Parts: sequence; structure tokens; C-alpha cells
Amino acid sequence: MLRLLEVFLKSAPQLVLQLSIMIHENDVMPLQGLSASASLVSLAWMIASYQKVLRDSRDDKLPMSYKAVITQMLWHFFTIGARTVAFALFASVFQLYFGIFIVSHWCVMTFWIIQGETDFCMSKWEEIIYNMVVGIIYIFCWFNVKEGPSRLRMALYYSVTLAENVALTAAWYTYRGPQTSDSSALVVVCLVACSFALGTFFMLVYYCWLHPDGPVLGSQWGGCVDEGVVGTGGMVGVIDACLTPSQGSQTDMVITSPPRTLPRTKDKDTGEPVPGERDRDKESCLPVFQVRPSPSSSPALLHRTSSTSRAQEGPVIRIDLPRKRYPAWDAHFIDRRLRKTILLLETTSAISPRIQYRSSLMGSKEVLEYETTV
Repeated sequence: MLRLLEVFLKSAPQLVLQLSIMIHENDVMPLQGLSASASLVSLAWMIASYQKVLRDSRDDKLPMSYKAVITQMLWHFFTIGARTVAFALFASVFQLYFGIFIVSHWCVMTFWIIQGETDFCMSKWEEIIYNMVVGIIYIFCWFNVKEGPSRLRMALYYSVTLAENVALTAAWYTYRGPQTSDSSALVVVCLVACSFALGTFFMLVYYCWLHPDGPVLGSQWGGCVDEGVVGTGGMVGVIDACLTPSQGSQTDMVITSPPRTLPRTKDKDTGEPVPGERDRDKESCLPVFQVRPSPSSSPALLHRTSSTSRAQEGPVIRIDLPRKRYPAWDAHFIDRRLRKTILLLETTSAISPRIQYRSSLMGSKEVLEYETTV
């Protein structure tokens, strides 16, 4: 992360300055071109390598293939290239207005990131400073700083970026100096447009075919049909066939159990479930956990997973931090340690372990294993 911030705080402004000087003087020296190319490659490679290292360091993320890394590098290479060339063209003519535009864009992007409520740092002010630094990255390219779906945010960002690139390039083409001929100016405009189009193309290739989690764009879920009730090793499960274009006829084993927060309707006198409630539970029971069948799955473990009763005694894992208040860069490390500890305790104890977080207001807050991010 520090290397990524360093690259965008040093190489990106230097790249814009070099391109602006070359356009203003209408002359390209070999050393200048080599330096600008190295800055652009370092920006694109840093984004792609950061994403790969981040996924490799987290157990809850699938690793990126080298094809995906190269495709993502090309995506950022062409989009950042178009962005920096548009900046340099506008700055070569309107130096003052370019500074106003950069500051305005940075303020809007920083406010947008703050509204997204990131959780990278411990304190509020540290988080705001981090968001201000990430706002500088948003001047040049897209950088996801929040977990969860990002398609809408990415589409909005690239729409704004496209409009800005068109406006900056059009302003330069209209008010350029007499030393630039019409044919040369048209070539530069086509270079910006083709570079952004190529970057968008590689972005679509990455998300449609090379994303580690599978195709993100263009995939549509088919209908989910209950195939019936099947008994496996004394355990009753429901086969839920959810077909996707990439899965074909693959099926998953779904363990059905009522949510822990929804109590069953009971008779007032006997305390037993209402006679018609059992049948209705069997018919309208929603799947809570989806478990893929594997050789290591045991009936005892699956029984504990789908159990509705909360264990009152057993091993307790105590964390001397409030829940979701440790830094994001330590989250994957803590979760990995929790996961290993839970697996170790489940092999030595018949009762599922509990996780206890520290809370400054309500004392120790105790949560079950499957109610945490683990």
C-alpha cells in the first residue's frame, strides 16, 4: 500500500509534467520519452501487482492468475495513459485552469470516498487523511477501497472520467497554439480516444473471463428449482439446482434450517410447535448455509452447523478489541488466526467454540462462529 501511494504521489505528477513539457515545446527527446514510458508502466504495474499480492495474502480471496495480472496491467496502462495525455494537453494551454480543475476533482473524489465509509484506519481523523491520499489516486485511475460489489461505482467513475477526458482534449484542440498543425492535433486526439477505448476493452476482458471469482459482467442467474429431498449418511438435505452459464448442471448441497433469530410458533399450553407449523416449516424453510459436498464433510460437523440451539458451555475465543475496529490491513491476519483456532478447537471439543469481542459500552459481546466475518 505504501509503495502504491508513493508511485501515485511521485510518478503520476512527474508523468503529467514531462508530457506537458513535450507537448508545449512540440519536441520529444529520446530520454524524455523513455522516462515518461517508465513512469506510465510503473503506475500500471503497481496497481496490478497490488491486487495480486492482496489476494495472495488473504485466505478468503481466490488468487489471481498471471493472465489476469497482465490484462489488468494493460487495462490501467491504457486508461492512465489516456488520462495523463489529456491532462498534459490541457495543462500545456491552460496552466491556471488546470490547477483549479485538479483541486476540484480531488475534492469531489475525496468527499465521495469519505461518504463510502471506508475502514482502513483506527481513528476517524486517520481515516480522513487516508481518504484524502486515496483521492489523489482517483485523479488518475479507479481504485477500489471498499469491500463488496463495485460495478456501479466503477461505471460512475469511468463515465465521469470519459466526460472529463473529452472536455479537456476538446479544449486543447480548440485553443492550441499555431505550432501544432491540424493533422498532428487530430492524431493526438485519436491517440487519447483509442487509448481509453483499449483500456475499457481490457477491463471488460478481465471482468468477463479472467476475474478470480468468475465472470462478473454479463452473467445472469437462472431459475432455482428444488429437485427433491435426498438423504446422505442419515442427513436430509435439499438439492437446489441453480444453473448459471458457467456452471451448467452443477448442483450444490443446501442445508436447510430456520434462522436463529426467528423462533418457531408454539402452543400456549403445551409449549410444543403448532400442528400445522411443522408442515409449513418443511415447505417454506429457507436455506441458511450452502455447503458444497466434500470428502471431509462429516455428519457431526454438519449437524453442529445447522443446529438451532446455542451452546452455553465450551471453548471461548476472546479478542481484546471491539468487533470490526481493528485496522483493515490486520483484518485478514486476525481472521486467518481465528479460522485456524476454530478448526483446532472443533477437532478437540464436541461443542462449537464461541468468539467474544470487547465492547466499551455493553461489556463483552459474545457471538457465534457463523455470525462473524470468519
